[in-house]
Amino acid sequence: MLCSLSIPSILPFGIYRLLHHTWLQATIDLVIVGGVSSVMAYVWFTRRVRAASLIVTVFYSFGMVATIYVKGIDLVYWAYPTMVSAFFLLRPNIALLINGCSLTSLVTILASQVPLLNLLTIAITFVLINMFSYIFSHRTAIQHKELHTEAERDFLTGVGNRRALEDHLNTYVVEFDGRVESSLLLLDIDHFKSVNDQFGHAVGDAVLKRLCELMRSRTRNSDRIFRYGGEEFIIIANGANLQSATGLAEDLRELVARTTMVENYPITISIGVACLKAGMTATEWLAQADAMMYLAKHSGRNAVRVAQPTIHSFNSVAN
Repeated sequence: MLCSLSIPSILPFGIYRLLHHTWLQATIDLVIVGGVSSVMAYVWFTRRVRAASLIVTVFYSFGMVATIYVKGIDLVYWAYPTMVSAFFLLRPNIALLINGCSLTSLVTILASQVPLLNLLTIAITFVLINMFSYIFSHRTAIQHKELHTEAERDFLTGVGNRRALEDHLNTYVVEFDGRVESSLLLLDIDHFKSVNDQFGHAVGDAVLKRLCELMRSRTRNSDRIFRYGGEEFIIIANGANLQSATGLAEDLRELVARTTMVENYPITISIGVACLKAGMTATEWLAQADAMMYLAKHSGRNAVRVAQPTIHSFNSVAN
């Protein structure tokens, strides 16, 4: 969008200068238009914007400095939109670094063309523009991150929600190279409907939150916890092989069984465990853990069942 706005803003000046035989300035304008058009085509066909954003910013900044060097103080006002646009395209720190280089170049160029007081005025306005833009961009980035986090967090328990789970599962599968194993634990609270029916939903909610606290106390910072739905939760144990994941599952099962969450009413969980293997999709990985969890349910609950995987196979044998 920025490129498409820039082209009609710059191209008429290039054409005008060509018609008036101002060859150097016309060349600079047309080179900027050509470069911006190339970047726009690249983004349109590849959808890769990160590298393109950096290239466009550097290109704009160089073109702006070159134009002022050729034309002088008359075109210094082009520096303002150029510097502001950098904060829309790049992270605040990188935009500030590039604009700092541009400002240094401009002060050097204009030092011999304008009185000292005017030069200081121009420099101070550039500094203020960058300060305000940096603060706005930085705060916007923080708010965007907070909104993104809230959108992927379960409102009751604070763990990841199903949307976040799907993103992480797909990421793990795509990035899996077979060298670092990862395992998935699918947990379900046994007879949870009876808890809600007998004690009310407020108590049921307290049980869900307490279970998440217990899971956090036994998992590592690299592990991820998600609420899959209702009373079902998923732990992705990053870098954990099947033996380690089984140990974690048994530890959690025993911890929940001996923890009093509701007076005179035992709370237990059933867990299915599956290890990610080459060739698996996210759906297959989750389906293996789900099958093991239901096997644990049908085996009397308060149990752990582990899928013994063969290469890309569902013929699993439970421990």
